[in-house]
Amino acid sequence: MASDEIIDHYSALARSALHGQRIADCDPVAFTGGGFGPAGYDDTAALPDGALRASLGCGNPVAVAEIRAGETVLDLGSGGGIDVLLSSRRVGPYGTVFGLDASPAMVELARRNAEQAGVTNVRFLQGTIEAIPLPGHAVDVVISNCVINLSGDKAAVLAEAFRVLRPGGRFGVSDVVTTQVLDEQARQRAEERIGCVAGSLTVREYRDLLVEAGFVAVTVTLTADHGDGVHSAIVQARKPAIGPGLEIRPMRESDAAEVLAIYQAGLDTGQASFETVAPRWEGFTASRLPQLRFVAVDTDSGEVLGWVAASAVSARSVYAGVVEHSVYVHPGCQAHGIGRALLTAFVAACEDAGVWTIQSGIFPENAASLALHRAVGFRVVGTRERVGCHHGVWRDVVMVERRSPVVGT
Repeated sequence: MASDEIIDHYSALARSALHGQRIADCDPVAFTGGGFGPAGYDDTAALPDGALRASLGCGNPVAVAEIRAGETVLDLGSGGGIDVLLSSRRVGPYGTVFGLDASPAMVELARRNAEQAGVTNVRFLQGTIEAIPLPGHAVDVVISNCVINLSGDKAAVLAEAFRVLRPGGRFGVSDVVTTQVLDEQARQRAEERIGCVAGSLTVREYRDLLVEAGFVAVTVTLTADHGDGVHSAIVQARKPAIGPGLEIRPMRESDAAEVLAIYQAGLDTGQASFETVAPRWEGFTASRLPQLRFVAVDTDSGEVLGWVAASAVSARSVYAGVVEHSVYVHPGCQAHGIGRALLTAFVAACEDAGVWTIQSGIFPENAASLALHRAVGFRVVGTRERVGCHHGVWRDVVMVERRSPVVGT
């Protein structure tokens, strides 16, 4: 179904709800038995009947998003507003909840429901979830209920969710996923039962797109089983945390010059590596794993202030979950917590990727790096004495590693 057709479809449903009708977007048996609509909630007391009539979701994202008082929340595809209204209770009078929907009729319906509920800490916006009409770093939590699967550009949706979240912000949605690639007939059967499944992602695809957007701590928890490999699911992730005015995101090719300049500045100290000259970008990127490289940037200027990246230690399959990493911070920005934030995000991303051991070698004179690694869970496993000659001096290397408590146990 094309984007315009989807908007028209849900606008028609909204108009029916505005006229007092109860609406459904899937087979009635699936609607009542699969946790769709208001069946997915247990805390709807005092909500307007219009919000309940227009509920078309496949779960209760408000219950899993850990929404706290005073936070700002964004609901992608807010429909009749049920999740916005439930979230408004949790954020309280000092918080704000935005509801975004592409259908003008749904926005009208949601505003009417909020007015009937006497709720004043909500704002409803018309727009698409692929181009969210909010500035970056505007919200603490992004939720959604059975809507992202409807998008024709899910990568854009997740990238936009990452953009509008503040560092440390949370992504918690209910959606429909497949546990396998369905053949066309099976997909059609599923779509007939639960209309919101059109174009759903597999679990692996969902995870991969979240990681590509920059999220860490990604989990996909299957809930209701709708047959033919189709499930409702709770999808959770978070944006890496870092201090004010900063952001951690995936490293891009456009960062090359700044990344290599920071690398060279570290090498020039004589305490970072046996290397003395940073490689060209082609060599740097070829030797490092694409999904495990991040930069810390100034959100105003976009300047790269630090980076972390990993390389495989061996091509042998037995070492598939073992990586070696490097972390470098701009010399003018050290002791500001950037290195710790980068390493913390990197560790979370490694666990998402199934890495069970992160290792590195550090000169014993580099006390700051040793302290940083201990602070995020690394331990010293030994010292390689006089392992290499650096600027005419034979030097020791302290070997550190972090063994994951959740991967490979």
